[in-house]
Amino acid sequence: MQVNGSQYEPLTWASIPGWNDDDHLAAYKAFRTSCKPIAAQQGVPPDSKALGSSLRDPCRIAKGLELADTAKAKDFFEQNFVPLRISRLGEDAGFVTGYYEPVLDGSRTQTDVYNVPVYRRPSNLFVRGKTQNSTGLPNGGQVFRKIGRRKLVPYYDRAAIEDGAIAGRGLEIAWLKSSTDLLFAQIQGSARIKLPDGATLRINYDAHNGYPYTAVGRVLIDRGIIPKDQMSMQKIREWMDQNPDGAKELRRQNRSYVFFREVPLSDKDEAVGAQGVPLTPGRSIAVDKALHVYGTPFFIEGELPIESEQSKTPFHRLMIAQDTGSAIVGPARADLYFGAGADAGKVSGRLRHNMQFVMLVPKGLDPIARGRKLPVPDERPSAKIAKLFPQTDPQPTAKPADVPVAPAAKSATKDTAPATPPAPAATAPVAQAAPVAQAVPLPEARPNIPQPPEQRRTRRYRHHRYK
Repeated sequence: MQVNGSQYEPLTWASIPGWNDDDHLAAYKAFRTSCKPIAAQQGVPPDSKALGSSLRDPCRIAKGLELADTAKAKDFFEQNFVPLRISRLGEDAGFVTGYYEPVLDGSRTQTDVYNVPVYRRPSNLFVRGKTQNSTGLPNGGQVFRKIGRRKLVPYYDRAAIEDGAIAGRGLEIAWLKSSTDLLFAQIQGSARIKLPDGATLRINYDAHNGYPYTAVGRVLIDRGIIPKDQMSMQKIREWMDQNPDGAKELRRQNRSYVFFREVPLSDKDEAVGAQGVPLTPGRSIAVDKALHVYGTPFFIEGELPIESEQSKTPFHRLMIAQDTGSAIVGPARADLYFGAGADAGKVSGRLRHNMQFVMLVPKGLDPIARGRKLPVPDERPSAKIAKLFPQTDPQPTAKPADVPVAPAAKSATKDTAPATPPAPAATAPVAQAAPVAQAVPLPEARPNIPQPPEQRRTRRYRHHRYK
């Protein structure tokens, strides 16, 4: 097993802070939700990711266990998994943020109040390496639009789309009150739109235009508008509402643009993650899909401002990887899902914290097998033995006191040669250096480039040292 760019160490269950205090039954229910598509896999080739298809074994066991006790759920994880503390190489902790499902006011038709379109995926959007009508996250491929029969060019960026590049093509799913509402729906990846007749329209991520995501909060921090320690989604929204012109320019710093699809979900149903299963508030996380397998349990431990911005609430919870996002990159990076609505938005909006990550690895894998084959350097000698064999650099041969040093000879010992090689000093007594020259032959000098005595001594020393 190998997770690229990471470091990890095996743990015991007793050494994980807060492990015994969690509600393992809630985590088990979320895990079983992920297991439905995993356990049904048949003859799937080995995955290139570290866990590969190893989750099928514990998932097939869980399929036959209708547990109703948290102690038995805890025992299930301990019997079928091995805990590994994991982090990015060179770091001692991971990093978490939060996300939620916004609830927005909107309309099926354009009005004076609702005039910001929510677009579905355009038919001329092509993702290299995928079919035109494929679903999922096309973040890994280049995105193009077709001109004529053959020519492909990068798709429109956010500024062009906001200026009407794809308007009037019948792509509008609904209309919102403000571009800020749309931006936050795009950042979260899903939304519930409350229609004037009381019905709810549910939308989920379908595709994006191929440009990398730029965090508008980071732009505000870099410009000194909002201090880093005060940054939250609420702060961003407040600033945008108070600065309409600045908000337009800020949005366009993020050239990425998300397209949605309408999904048949009611108000009682949770949003569907990238794995294709409903998310569980407080138990689902988004991870880097290039490194991790959906369904992997992660125990996340530390302190988070759950109750308020100033609070430090102990957080030790077993979470299940069921989603992803273009900004979620790294072996110990997660977005915690808190559900739908304003309250969930307040909590998730203030999370930007370092946390400890423990990845649960199925026992079918040996997480330290590669470590057994890793060559280990010899142990350092003791201080007593080291004194018997002092390591000192040899000193160069002393120069005769009466040998004049030509200025060009100093630069000649470097990588740059003098522009005009000087002639040897006629008064230099080179006879003293002759015996050494006979004992250690020098390489032939380049033709037509006379060497001053100082340069000969330098090369003679180097040749002797590295012979």
